[in-house]
Amino acid sequence: MRPVRGKRIVAILAAGGLTLTAAACGKAPDSSSSSGGGASAGTAATYKACMVTDTGGIDDKSFNASAWAGIQAAKSQAANVEPKYVASTAESDYEPNLRGFTTQNCNFILAVGGLMGDATKKVAAENPKSQFAIVDSNSPASNVYPMQFETDQAAFLAGYLAAGYSKSKKVATFGGLKIPPVTIFMDGFADGVAYYNQVKKTNVQVLGWDKAKQNGSFTQDFASPAKGKALASTFVAQGADIVMPVAGGTGLGAAEVAKSSGGKVSVIWVDQDGCKSAAQDCDVFLTTVEKNVTDAVQKAVVTGAGGQALAASPGYLGNLENNGVSLAPYNQFDSKVDSGLKGEVDQLKQDIISGKVKVTSAADPK
Repeated sequence: MRPVRGKRIVAILAAGGLTLTAAACGKAPDSSSSSGGGASAGTAATYKACMVTDTGGIDDKSFNASAWAGIQAAKSQAANVEPKYVASTAESDYEPNLRGFTTQNCNFILAVGGLMGDATKKVAAENPKSQFAIVDSNSPASNVYPMQFETDQAAFLAGYLAAGYSKSKKVATFGGLKIPPVTIFMDGFADGVAYYNQVKKTNVQVLGWDKAKQNGSFTQDFASPAKGKALASTFVAQGADIVMPVAGGTGLGAAEVAKSSGGKVSVIWVDQDGCKSAAQDCDVFLTTVEKNVTDAVQKAVVTGAGGQALAASPGYLGNLENNGVSLAPYNQFDSKVDSGLKGEVDQLKQDIISGKVKVTSAADPK
């Protein structure tokens, strides 16, 4: 993904936190050891799975939390896994945090988020015997295992669903930052609405994103519900009755707007099923565009812990076919969504998997 410069300090969301083990302290890695990554672990040897978060923190209700859940799940499956993480509070933390883990005999060093691409590439080159992995980015290095996701496929389904469910025939989306892991959701959503219009001969409008121009609305923040509330309120004032925020904790502001609407506005969440990660707002979540980082990380760690090598090429690519991306259940909206529309969404999923319906984005994994 494109590198993004500059320092951004993002507050860690406190609500709905994950239960962390004692090994998962948030301190900076101890660099007292001189080892470059340790011997490869067999099934009996301890396998240190070490994770560096992006600036959203371990409980961002998004990809950091999902990745950590994956490492925790791997520990449940493979008893020799020893989880550990360090939180980045600014982009300047990426390199020292990654480099610190190379001195701790970490068998697996996970960089969470495409913004860490450059730092991971640099540190991996310095430590060719260490095994790295990264979420939402690719790397030419043979010791970096990439995990990428075609989230535009699942977002396409969400756009079609939104267009069919909307009463006002106006829906909206906004992002935290204009970066590929964000805009890929927005591209898919807009195309899903456009496909619904094509099939149904109607004209549902999308506010907040123009795919052709790759231009739209961004809060420049992933942890400011106030900014999300302000932008969502603007869209609702313009007639939107469904909003899809792709902005981490900032999106909780959109949920607040929906809760105050008396049932007239609903939200499509992203990354983790909103009824699990932000359960207090489940009553306004129509569905969630899930990026199943948890499963991808779990499988990678279990594979490594079992003594198998992680192939840098092709790495992991999550899509609808392998359940790497998906739509969450309708949860409290299950009885509200027309059965015919549900069936159309199910069929559309199969048409995307078969290739009958093509889904593309400028931000698709390369």
